Amino acid sequence: MFWLLLLALIALFAGSLYIGAKRSRQVAGTSTSILHSRPSYHGGYLAIMSTVPALGVLILWSIAQGPIMNSLVVGQFSDQFAALSLPEREAFLRDARALAFGGIAGFPDELKEAAAEVYARLQTMSLIAMTAIMAALALLGFRAGYRNIEPQRRTRHFVERAVMLLLIACSVVAIFTTVGIVLSLIFESIRFFTMIPIHNFLFGLHWSPQSAFAGAGEVVDANPEVFGAIPLIVGTLFITFIAMLVAGPVGLFAAIYLSDYASKSVRAIAKPVLEILAGVPTVVYGFFAALTVAPFIRDTGQGFGLDVSSESALAAGVVMGIMIIPFVSSLSDDVITAVPQSLRDGSLALGSTKSETIRRVVLPAALPGIVSAMILAISRAIGETMIVVMAAGLAANLTVNPLEAVTTVTVQIVTLLVGDQEFDSAKTLAAFALGLLLFCVTLTLNFIALRVVQRYREQYD
Repeated sequence: MFWLLLLALIALFAGSLYIGAKRSRQVAGTSTSILHSRPSYHGGYLAIMSTVPALGVLILWSIAQGPIMNSLVVGQFSDQFAALSLPEREAFLRDARALAFGGIAGFPDELKEAAAEVYARLQTMSLIAMTAIMAALALLGFRAGYRNIEPQRRTRHFVERAVMLLLIACSVVAIFTTVGIVLSLIFESIRFFTMIPIHNFLFGLHWSPQSAFAGAGEVVDANPEVFGAIPLIVGTLFITFIAMLVAGPVGLFAAIYLSDYASKSVRAIAKPVLEILAGVPTVVYGFFAALTVAPFIRDTGQGFGLDVSSESALAAGVVMGIMIIPFVSSLSDDVITAVPQSLRDGSLALGSTKSETIRRVVLPAALPGIVSAMILAISRAIGETMIVVMAAGLAANLTVNPLEAVTTVTVQIVTLLVGDQEFDSAKTLAAFALGLLLFCVTLTLNFIALRVVQRYREQYD
């Protein structure tokens, strides 16, 4: 129902835009020059007055509805809830909501069915009340906005301030989202480091968190020696290095060709075709790596008498490099194309060849953008999971042999959080510590890229 109400508000917004603009032309008469603001601003003014208050109520209702309904149900069945623990109470409410709204409950009984009836009744009442409130606010806002459309009404100022507030709100949401992610990682990582010393995590050479459990999920004392992240760090950087050996030269050379050598017809075809690689799902690359590249590398290596694993860092790195070629080529092509033509003309006028101009003038001028493209590609490679799972395996081996199986930080995060987990064991909390470690690595890469851009930008501005 939330989406139906939201679609109704969108339709009202669009209709108000048209009606407000039409109304402003009517009050202006034969000459719209007497209007302080353009008709589009009057339409925006009426649309904001009609929909924003109702939208605010809809958002607050969607946030507060669940907790309020839960508290009302708990209050109505307080005697039955007194004997339940907190996890049992949450499970009961979850099953009752599922029964009320057409979901699947675990073990329905008479009490859950009674609670489900209360949920359904409260949902109907709240929906009717909310629809009525939103309709009243929309009607009052539309009426007030329609009556206030006058030739000298400064609706442009109102609309521009509203847009500025929207932009500020979006920026605040982005900032608080980032802060929330970082704080959640930090707090859970602190819990992990109370169980496992940080030096064992950062400098340990063995990673086997599954040994923190015994039997059928029975928790035992966590051994700090099995939570060493060095094999994961080495595996991540090793696969990323192989990927960049593929993507860096190929992507950069492709960008140079497209920007300075290719004709317009070739560029119009080649660049979109190259960028198609960025739209291929990573699971498709994973299948390609597991079914084609990895067997080819294994058979070729065995033909030379080498011991090649069926899952290898080389297979994952090569396919990952193919995947991130568009990140390097597209961004590098844009920054190379943006180099002023006057620099090229000056170099050619001094007797330089085209290749010398590219090597000594164009590439140095585009260096900040190229470095940014490389850092973005590295960050993309570090965060890749599916290709590594399907082509490099899950074994945390400390090796730099590209023919052996390795794993990465992201793969282990997924492995640790698969299935139902209790977030009170070192095994599960290790995923947050790995996430914090990965965040620090990518933040360092972004800082390096920013420093490079700042250092070389002034030289060519």
